[in-house]
Amino acid sequence: QVQLVESGGGLVQAGGSLRLSCVASDRYAMGWFRQSAGKEREFVAVISWSGFHTLYGDSVKGRFTISRDDANKNTAYLQMGSLKAEDTGVYYCAASAKLKGVHLRAAAGEYDWWGQGTQVTVSS
Repeated sequence: QVQLVESGGGLVQAGGSLRLSCVASDRYAMGWFRQSAGKEREFVAVISWSGFHTLYGDSVKGRFTISRDDANKNTAYLQMGSLKAEDTGVYYCAASAKLKGVHLRAAAGEYDWWGQGTQVTVSS
């Protein structure tokens, strides 16, 4: 069982930035999803085990960046910029033992373990 702990959520004004962190108990491909009230869980981004490959959801391309910590590869970050009200939601970190190398996927079913989530609220 892989443990995932997210942090960094909070309240931010539209146009602002926020960085989320996720610490995993083991090293796998790591992704971020989000869910807002009344909507299905949405894929945000994923980074490969090596950190060399990434994939982003269309709604965040060019605004969000996923990365791994250079010193501790079990930690992934989601740097969010140019935030909009529609970015509001609970952000979940996920890890996948299925996703290898360049073969990254957006489907939630490809992920094996999930964190508890952290709330991000963007005020307009």
